[in-house]
Amino acid sequence: MIDTHTHLYSEEFDKDRAEMIARAKAAGVTRCFIPAIDSSYTERMFQLKNEYPDYVFLMNGLHPCNVKENYKEELTHVENLMPTHSFCAIGEIGIDLYWDKTFLKEQQEAFAWQIQLAKKHQLPIVIHCREAFDEVFEVLESEKGDDLFGIFHCFSGTETQAHRAIGYGLHLGIGGVVTFKNGNIDKFLRNIDLQHIVLETDSPYLAPVPYRGKRNESAYIVQVADKLSDIYELPVDEIKRITTENATKIFKI
Repeated sequence: MIDTHTHLYSEEFDKDRAEMIARAKAAGVTRCFIPAIDSSYTERMFQLKNEYPDYVFLMNGLHPCNVKENYKEELTHVENLMPTHSFCAIGEIGIDLYWDKTFLKEQQEAFAWQIQLAKKHQLPIVIHCREAFDEVFEVLESEKGDDLFGIFHCFSGTETQAHRAIGYGLHLGIGGVVTFKNGNIDKFLRNIDLQHIVLETDSPYLAPVPYRGKRNESAYIVQVADKLSDIYELPVDEIKRITTENATKIFKI
């Protein structure tokens, strides 16, 4: 399996990172893709890559929750990093209106700018969207094209929104939410072809049942795969095979 979205550099793993990664490997996770947040985490990300060069693959970008007054400086930092490393994607990027709507305009601008950066470097995008589907789709509509592709991370929308996201060339990142009783996506996910699905954990956040409420980790992607096996009524090995092939194509590995 491939964990397409995990914050392995998070401070929450500082006491047992090596053991946590060992558990992920033992669970069958062969690669982990690491989303960026902002410049304050850059050194942590590079350190992680140095320690696990064949296991972790870094994204570059500015998280929408970290789009503040200095967002142009942060975007300059993102741009300046591009020649220094072979990034696998631009992410996580997007719009988040759950915590604060103050910087909506700046979030929209940063989102569009980073999509254009991804196109310039022929990279996928990894989208963060929280209570902002209309706003995210508005930007995607303006940037749509054959050179737009990637993952709609932690997808939690409706079936209609799922099909719309797929229409923009995006795969759906499915994680712990699919195991929640109030997650809702399990009710329609079988109507979405598995060719459009990838697995993720978003660890240390959004741990699946039966670990909900605890720290998430990449090994728990097994619970996500098992739930998809139930939903699609397919052997779990088939879920793993198809979603891994999907991730491999997106990240060109």
